[in-house]
Amino acid sequence: MQPIFLEPVFQSKIWGGERLHSVFGFDLPSNQIGEDWAISAHPHGVSVVQNGEFKGKKLNELWEQHQELFNHSKVAKFPLLIKILDAEADLSVQVHPDDAYALEHENERGKTECWYIIDAEPGAEIIYGHTAKTREELKDMIAAKEWDKLFRRVPVKKGDFYFVPSGTIHAIGKGILILETQQSSDTTYRLYDYDRRDNEGNLRELHLKQSIDVTTVPAIDPKNNFEVEKFGSSTVTKLVSSAFFSVYKWEVMTDLTIGLTADYTLATVVEGSGKLTVGDHTYPLAAGSSFILPYGIKTVEITGNLTLITSNSEE
Repeated sequence: MQPIFLEPVFQSKIWGGERLHSVFGFDLPSNQIGEDWAISAHPHGVSVVQNGEFKGKKLNELWEQHQELFNHSKVAKFPLLIKILDAEADLSVQVHPDDAYALEHENERGKTECWYIIDAEPGAEIIYGHTAKTREELKDMIAAKEWDKLFRRVPVKKGDFYFVPSGTIHAIGKGILILETQQSSDTTYRLYDYDRRDNEGNLRELHLKQSIDVTTVPAIDPKNNFEVEKFGSSTVTKLVSSAFFSVYKWEVMTDLTIGLTADYTLATVVEGSGKLTVGDHTYPLAAGSSFILPYGIKTVEITGNLTLITSNSEE
């Protein structure tokens, strides 16, 4: 059984830039790339396998045709989506629905996500939560456009982590590079966009009614409860465990040998370089590399000096 390495899928965004090239060396199709969909079976951007017997296959095809790779999951569609986001400018302020609302109104899953801050410029901040105590107060503040009063701004730095459940008002600020782990959904309700215009000069669509419908009121602040395990000089930290995914940070100093117990593991190198050894085969790892460790791989060895963010589906 081999690891499954995936080609990046780039998404052009009004707020994107070129840092996915300068940091990870990706050959970008434009100078306004906001997202690398690193591991995705979502129809809006499907990953393609770049190695081994499945080279050239799409991830959704593997999910449908080779369930032995995923321990015969009972979930109909590949459940997670891993992205790297480059915020050259502020992202719109938005909120995501839960599964029930999204399935009823959008015919797809809701979106709970989380962010690992790969890098952040000095003074960078996110919008994370709001100040309204009741839904009526939320409606009134939105109607009055009291954005500075409504949104809570949080300064961030490299290495920070934020869990963003559905119903959370949020936005990634300018100058931040993020690894995002999320449910496989592309439903976003845009609450505020700084009166920005798109490339055709049009104001971008807002979704005020839906945003008010799905926002959690009052806001709930998830508390990080990291679990740290040492492996010699290397460290594995559980960043979050939710109903949809568990996310880990693997910090490799020289070497890390780790046993895998999940049905399959998703991994992206966010910093550094090294090598991955599975059985008798060794694979180079560079910053930006994304891969799946399918069912059947019980132990891996990683050597070098690098940091990976890994995840397992909990569905």
